[in-house]
Amino acid sequence: MPNPADALTDQFLAWIADGGRTYGEVMDAWRTSCPRLSIWEDALGDGYVQIANRPGGTREQALVTITERGLARLGGPAETAPAETAPAETAPAGTVGRAA
Repeated sequence: MPNPADALTDQFLAWIADGGRTYGEVMDAWRTSCPRLSIWEDALGDGYVQIANRPGGTREQALVTITERGLARLGGPAETAPAETAPAETAPAGTVGRAA
């Protein structure tokens, strides 16, 4: 049987992915005292979201954004190994890693 909190975690991640939220917004919307619904805490602990403090800003103004791992959970771009590149001797000098 699926964990009911999984749907809430996905809803939370989609809400964050929609453009990032301030820490204050996240706390207003997702803080809970119920130990069975620790969606925010679990998402942070599992590496699905991150907090970026703004220079000179308060904790409430810090930006909460979704990570690559969180996007992968939602079915977005997954963390993948870097693409193979051509051997260095076949690439013109200074062009490795640049778009043509």
